[in-house]
Amino acid sequence: MAISRLPSAGFSITMRIAVPADASSIGRLTTAAGEAGAIVTALDVVDSDPAHVIVDLTCDTADAGHADQVVQALTALDGVDVRKVSDRTFLLHLGGKIEVNSKVALRTRDDLSRAYTPGVARVCQAIAENPADARRLTIKRNTVAVVSDGSAVLGLGNLGPAASLPVMEGKAALFKRFGGVDAWPVVLDTQDTDEIVSIVKAIAPAYGGINLEDIAAPRCFEIEARLREALDIPVFHDDQHGTAICVLAALTNALRVVGKQLSDVRVVVSGAGAAGTAIMKLLLRQGVGDIIACDRQGALHRGLTGLNPAWQWLAEHTNKENYSGDLRGAVKGADVFIGVSAPNLLTGEDIATMAEDSIVFALANPDPEVDPREARKHAAVVATGRSDQPNQINNVLAFPGVFRGMLDAHAEEFTEEMALAAAQAIADVVGEDKINPTVIVPSVFDARVAPAVAAAVRAAAQNPDATPAPAADPGPADLPEIAAGASATP
Repeated sequence: MAISRLPSAGFSITMRIAVPADASSIGRLTTAAGEAGAIVTALDVVDSDPAHVIVDLTCDTADAGHADQVVQALTALDGVDVRKVSDRTFLLHLGGKIEVNSKVALRTRDDLSRAYTPGVARVCQAIAENPADARRLTIKRNTVAVVSDGSAVLGLGNLGPAASLPVMEGKAALFKRFGGVDAWPVVLDTQDTDEIVSIVKAIAPAYGGINLEDIAAPRCFEIEARLREALDIPVFHDDQHGTAICVLAALTNALRVVGKQLSDVRVVVSGAGAAGTAIMKLLLRQGVGDIIACDRQGALHRGLTGLNPAWQWLAEHTNKENYSGDLRGAVKGADVFIGVSAPNLLTGEDIATMAEDSIVFALANPDPEVDPREARKHAAVVATGRSDQPNQINNVLAFPGVFRGMLDAHAEEFTEEMALAAAQAIADVVGEDKINPTVIVPSVFDARVAPAVAAAVRAAAQNPDATPAPAADPGPADLPEIAAGASATP
């Protein structure tokens, strides 16, 4: 059975199946699942009797429809009884993914007297006299609000706050797992810019940082800019800055693989939303040779009318030759393609028109802008956002360490110097002696990543006049804000 999408753990199912107790039955199950396009990841015998064997067969599928097809293929086998099908992703989310635990024991009256009344009153008075003590004496020192209005959930669009909550829970779990940061979802039942800014300002005293998430462009630019101006804690839009940091880190190593310099390459970016805009601004700051930004209407160029301020800025600062065609034309002769847009926009034949030793980052999820299997036939380095493909570019490489460093430094803002330092740290974790076409970024489970990023960001906050250096000896430079060009976006 031919399927266009790649099977993924995100669509993993476990089927409880009864089969005849003969030597070939289990083999027939795995063969049929494979022929239906699934990837079998586990098979466990859970029970048996003289006539039957009960097994749990777990496999990755491409989507819900494909999962149904796999179940039907197994059900059609003689003597096979598919008794139950469990969607493993939904099972993982039952009851939510995070909880609150107390850090202190509450076993005696003395414990209660210190943790709560009357002892807590003394701590309240101390903070009232010196508000800065809130960072030292409360959860503020290690707590981040993960704020979303649900207007741009993953690649799914405007699903609203309730539907965004599973993503924000997941984000909070990643903060804790990889950065030791306590984060909490704050989903807002409004998509009004003024209301969002007002609400976040009102809740900010409890937090040491604000992580904006899944807020649609161009509104996200104004929300971030206004909050950065109003608050004395870092405001970080992960869809912008986290993505840009990870892309720059991956591109740094990919260029090492192909032996090219950033200043010499032409980059085509598909998607001029929050992520694409931040990527392009960071690449421009690093001295990229040229960039062509493409969105639905084609390349952004000087003379194009009806642009919002963010796109107008890009049109004026990119595309040196003022190319005005479509995406396919833009990639011809380009050294690098970066996609943060929509699936299946390009083919392998389009990648073949790129420059020799080309680099392709097709990051749309779950389906990339070009099939990575086809892209690898022509490009020297290929990366995606998928965990089941080599070179996964995942924001979890950046944001836990970035916030760990900012919280430890008591930083009052996130700056572009921190972004550059974090990108360099991620790239250097791999090590120049380890990089190759299939290893340009470290694993998200590499325990060295978050500490290296945190150290680089902390150094950037504490020593803003230094020069960017490898993660082993961090010392980033004082640079303009990453969102400076977009701060006027309505």
